[in-house]
Amino acid sequence: MPEKAVVLDEQAVRRALTRIAHEIIERNKGIENMILVGIKTRGIYLAKRLAERVQQIEGKPVSIGDLDITLYRDDLSVKTESKEPLVKGSDIPLDITGQKVILIDDVLYTGRTVRAAMDALIDIGRPSQIQLAVLVDRGHRELPIRADYVGKNIPTSSSEKIVVRLNEVDGLDQVAIFEKD
Repeated sequence: MPEKAVVLDEQAVRRALTRIAHEIIERNKGIENMILVGIKTRGIYLAKRLAERVQQIEGKPVSIGDLDITLYRDDLSVKTESKEPLVKGSDIPLDITGQKVILIDDVLYTGRTVRAAMDALIDIGRPSQIQLAVLVDRGHRELPIRADYVGKNIPTSSSEKIVVRLNEVDGLDQVAIFEKD
């Protein structure tokens, strides 16, 4: 799969996350009754980074958790060869009922991952509000879902793929567009 372009380098990823952290604080008038929940896998690392920036800005920590949406996917039979889903488990350290939950993911595409994440959250508790933060919004929505916080809008064609690389997983921070084979 040939790389077409790097659209965010390490510095641009850092700036985007800092801006998102400021926007979250501003829109919610602080961080009271809030939890950042990263969607596995890369959303977890983005949630941790956002939590660090929020703490630097606000001077106090924000709760973070991670969410495994495997059993909530509507394409489960298509995604797994063995037909047995690999469940990694969620870790949400507090009762989300009455909390503002900020869901965090790397790329917003069709909206199906976010729908699955909302279903998973509702099974855990009843948040007062669910907001969505993504590093990249690439368009092509199949469901009526939009992000509240976006690092970068990257319009793509259906023949392209967005690849987010994060230091914690891939050894570098980068967002690139690839041409699908």
